[in-house]
Amino acid sequence: MTETITSPSVSRVPPQRTEYVRDTVASRNFGVVEKPLTAWERLYNKGWLRKSFIILVISIAWETYARFLDNALLVPTLTDTLTALWGGLYGGEILNKALNSVRLLFQGYAAGLFLAMVFTALAMMSQLGNDLLETLTAMFNPLPAIALLPLSLIWFGLGDKSIIFVLVHSVLWAVALNTHSGFKSVSNTLRMVGRNYGLGGLGYVLRILIPAAFPSILTGLKIGWAFAWRTLIAAELVFGATSGKGGLGWYIYENKNLLDIPAVFAGLLTVILIGLAVENLVFRNIEAATVRKWGMQN
Repeated sequence: MTETITSPSVSRVPPQRTEYVRDTVASRNFGVVEKPLTAWERLYNKGWLRKSFIILVISIAWETYARFLDNALLVPTLTDTLTALWGGLYGGEILNKALNSVRLLFQGYAAGLFLAMVFTALAMMSQLGNDLLETLTAMFNPLPAIALLPLSLIWFGLGDKSIIFVLVHSVLWAVALNTHSGFKSVSNTLRMVGRNYGLGGLGYVLRILIPAAFPSILTGLKIGWAFAWRTLIAAELVFGATSGKGGLGWYIYENKNLLDIPAVFAGLLTVILIGLAVENLVFRNIEAATVRKWGMQN
């Protein structure tokens, strides 16, 4: 009888049963096999491309309707508006007006944020401060800021202070309300975690309350910015120039009186472009650096 000697260096792999053969990709994705994205799907997943497409559709619709209407006093074409915009930028007029508006906006926005922080801190420290903030917010938040312009002219006279006053009103209550709501919505679990780590005072606020409430805080900042920007343009339309310098609102008003409607639309387009720039370059980056970093948003 002949014996078969198997070399120990050769390992025998037992046959794998078919019912246990699994797709590792499918098992990692709960049985769903991922398919490669098509070129169209890859393009559609880019947010900036989708938004650019929307802007392109609006631009084509504007140009088509204006040419169909054929009345530059009502709706100028997009081509005429862009020509007027380029002329205002090249000559420096629109740029100077925009800088004047942004300067006033920054001053009013900063003052409004500071007061919102003070009111929110008082509301978080005591029940009386909480009642004070809720009462004042209920009273003044529904009040349009532009309605206070006549009073501000009486109190502060002709100058930047009058416009800054109405800007503070437009920013203060929106930011304070959202910040206070965000702090109150922080879960007890997170609060106890902070206490267990021995956090207190400023450290507790910076490491627990602000990261947890920042989505609400950021919403308040956005709302306050939008309210302040449109209040400023409306105030300049009514108020005119301050200290011999006018902003974008005054530029729009002047060209309306001159019946230069393409220039009016160029001023409006500048207001929109500045709003888009602030939203996408400032608030988007703040959101990416904070809210998404802290895991508050996918």
